[in-house]
Amino acid sequence: MSVEELTLSQAQELRRGTVVLACLALLRKPQYGYALLETLDDAGVTVDGNTLYPLLRRLEKQGLLMSEWNTDESRPRKFYRVSPDGSRVREGLVREWRDLVASISQLTKENE
Repeated sequence: MSVEELTLSQAQELRRGTVVLACLALLRKPQYGYALLETLDDAGVTVDGNTLYPLLRRLEKQGLLMSEWNTDESRPRKFYRVSPDGSRVREGLVREWRDLVASISQLTKENE
C-alpha cells in the first residue's frame, strides 16, 4: 500500500468519529437524510448514504435524535432533529472536540 493510500485510509478513520458531531450540530433544524448528506458534503464532510442512514437510526435509538414523517409533499420524507439529550451531548462533544484540537495542535507544533 502506498503512502497516499495509507494517508487516505487513516484520514477516513479520523473523519469517521466526527460525523456524529457534525450531524448533531446540523440537526438543530429538522432535515431529511438526503438534504443532510448534501449539507455535510458541502461542508467538506463527505459521508456515504450507507453510512449516514444507519447512523441516524442509531442516534435516534440512543435518544439523541427525534424524527417525524412529513407527508405534505408527493414523496414522504423522514425529518430528523436533535433531542434535548442530543443537544446536551452535542455541547459535551464540542468541548471535547475543542480540547482535542488544542492538544493535537500543540503536539504537532512541538514536533515540527
